[in-house]
Amino acid sequence: MNYLAHIYLSGDNDLVTIGNFIADGIKGKQYKTFPKEIQIGILLHRHIDSFTDAHKTFRLSTKRLHEKYGHYSGVIVDILYDHFLAKNWSKYCNVPLDEYVETFYDSLEANFDILPVRIQKMMPYMLADNWLLSYASIDGISRVLDGMNRRTKNRASMNEAVVELEAFYSEFEKEFSDFFEEVIASSKQKLELIKQELND
Repeated sequence: MNYLAHIYLSGDNDLVTIGNFIADGIKGKQYKTFPKEIQIGILLHRHIDSFTDAHKTFRLSTKRLHEKYGHYSGVIVDILYDHFLAKNWSKYCNVPLDEYVETFYDSLEANFDILPVRIQKMMPYMLADNWLLSYASIDGISRVLDGMNRRTKNRASMNEAVVELEAFYSEFEKEFSDFFEEVIASSKQKLELIKQELND
């Protein structure tokens, strides 16, 4: 799952959401240095990643890309699934996507001092190009994949994956829809367990 899905799956607590958002850069037990609600978000993020990587439907999507993109297939599918979440946003959330992402950006700015330096440096680009809202269009996904491709020094030509997105659009969308219902349920259950464990 990519940024938008992780944010959505965090629930309505700002600090849990920030923890989930920053978690990729927090290794091992470093999470224990953060406030408890951010710890919850980091642990939830790790659960979502493990659940996703092992899920048969997600693996079906990555298999379609594996011959061309190798181990970057999972990264690409994460981004493609965020596209389908953004595109079908009203199915999952009563708050319009543009309002939802603005609220999240406001929360990042309000909690700027807590953020890891890597995220602090990334934020101006994220806000200027409105990454989260841009996921709703194929053009936006194309720009995201271009950026990922540059950061990996063109090792996998990820920018070309829009071709597969358009060629297998309905298949990817159905796989996302089937998968996302399950990850929502799993995340809600895990969130409550993590809260109980950290409060014991």
